[in-house]
Amino acid sequence: MKIAEQLLQDFDAEISNTRRTLERVPEGKNTWKCHDKSMELGKLAMHCATLPLFGSFIILDDGMDMAQPKRPRTALEFTTREAALKQLDEAAKACREALAGASDEALSVPWKFTFGDQLISNLPRSTSFRMMFFNHMIHHTAQLGVYLRLNDIPVPALYGPSADEQWSPR
Repeated sequence: MKIAEQLLQDFDAEISNTRRTLERVPEGKNTWKCHDKSMELGKLAMHCATLPLFGSFIILDDGMDMAQPKRPRTALEFTTREAALKQLDEAAKACREALAGASDEALSVPWKFTFGDQLISNLPRSTSFRMMFFNHMIHHTAQLGVYLRLNDIPVPALYGPSADEQWSPR
């Protein structure tokens, strides 16, 4: 099995989990946050919705310098749940297409991630994709689940049952 085929299996599952979590984000609470140091609910939801764009950049670009990004930053303004879901669908489509078209050779090449002169990572593209995109998205989707709980909104069963929902494979 090719590297991209393996990553696509995880990709589809994680996008589904993020979608199911975003489907529960309440409208009208975009500025709510659980702590002064925490991200606002709406901004966190949009961060989850747009993270697959970062995944596509890892696949398509030779590297990324966060001090001088070549790609425009995506606005993280939550307007409606439907708009967030649409953004996720568009970002996921772009990322999935980029990943599906990636060869084993391309996924084995180091992907350099820096902030100016500071090297953050220079690992194979497939490792960078897993660590910086998948882990990042899983982390923030779980964080969004905590925000749902704190707002008395049922948390979806993603990897097993939640206190609100029995788990079933999707």
